[in-house]
Formats: sequence, structure tokens, C-alpha cells
Amino acid sequence: MNGETTARAENLVGCRRCAKVWTIGTPKCTRCGAKLQSRDGNSLKKVWTWWMLGLLAYIPANLYPMLETRTLLARSNDTIIAGAIKLGQHGAFAIAAVILIASVVIPVAKFLAVAYLALSVQYGGHMSRKSRHWIYEFVEFIGRWSMIDVFVVAVLASLVQLNVVASVTAGPAALSFALSVIFTMLAAQSLDTRLVWDQDDCAPVTETAQEV
Repeated sequence: MNGETTARAENLVGCRRCAKVWTIGTPKCTRCGAKLQSRDGNSLKKVWTWWMLGLLAYIPANLYPMLETRTLLARSNDTIIAGAIKLGQHGAFAIAAVILIASVVIPVAKFLAVAYLALSVQYGGHMSRKSRHWIYEFVEFIGRWSMIDVFVVAVLASLVQLNVVASVTAGPAALSFALSVIFTMLAAQSLDTRLVWDQDDCAPVTETAQEV
């Protein structure tokens, strides 16, 4: 591995919960009680399962209304993109940009990034292991901002409740979008990044080969 060494090469395994190092073969971390596993042999299966569920939930999140607005004179149901366009037409370009970035750009980027990382572990990737690990850290960091759209809907729904005059409620897309975010977060967390570091930069590694 280009002069590098790993814990597994030294017959050691690190606890992923508390980071204490143990000898390989130790079944459980006595510090925190977590199961010790040098490599998660089912990591990629978990990643693709959560990834597919997230993608399936993201489709209706963009097809159905995210926000339902009722007034005395009109009623409107807006999808994520339609709502952002309407905000832009009223001059709220900054808010529209934030919603589009948080609800469209970031989720799509997360889907692509997680899929690339999983495929690079299975078949090898052109990027260095360090770059792929940086992508993983970025996906983990940006995930906390993915619920902005749902947060905006929740705030509006709680503030704009004027009975018969006007009301704002969350549409069916809100639940789908929230589930999509949760599933993609679980997909990212299911990826055992140690599989990335096991690879030579040009050599593909299969999931089975990582089991201990």
C-alpha cells in the first residue's frame, strides 16, 4: 500500500464508536460495548439499499406539493421548484436560491457522491483514496443542511394559521423529502470508509475480500 500500514495489517482493529484499539478477534469493545469489526462485509449492500430507498422517496418529493396555501380568495399547491420560482418572481431571489440549493442541488449531489464512492469501492476509482475520503467527509458535513426546506415549511405552517383568513400546511412532498434525506444520510453512514483506504489507487476491491 505504497509504504502505508493499517490497523488490520498490524493485527489490530479500532472501535468505530469510541476509537479504542483492540487486537483482531476481540468480539466487543469493553469500553463502550460496541461490536468490533475490522471491515463491514455488508457495507455496500446497506449503502445501495438506503440509496435506492432515498431515490424512490425523492421522486414524489419533487412531483407532489411541498406547501399548501389557503386564503379567502385562492388556494395554491406548490412543488419545491414551483415554490422557488414563485419566490423569484416576487423578488426573493436569495430565498429562492437557498431553497433550490438545499432541496435540489445538495440532494442530487449527495446521490451522485454516495453512488460514486460505492462504485469506486467495488470497481476502483480514478480519484485518489484521499480525495474520495474528502468527498465522504463533505457528504457527511452537508447532510445536516438538507432539511432546510422541511424546516421552512414547518415554520410557515406554525406561523401562518389565521383560521379562515389564511393557512399554510405541509404538503405530501414534505414527508417524502424528509424520508429521502434520512435515507441518504443512512446510506452515507453505512459506507465503511476503511474499504476505500484498503485499495490501491488503480486496483478494484470487492466487498467479499474485505471480510475478516
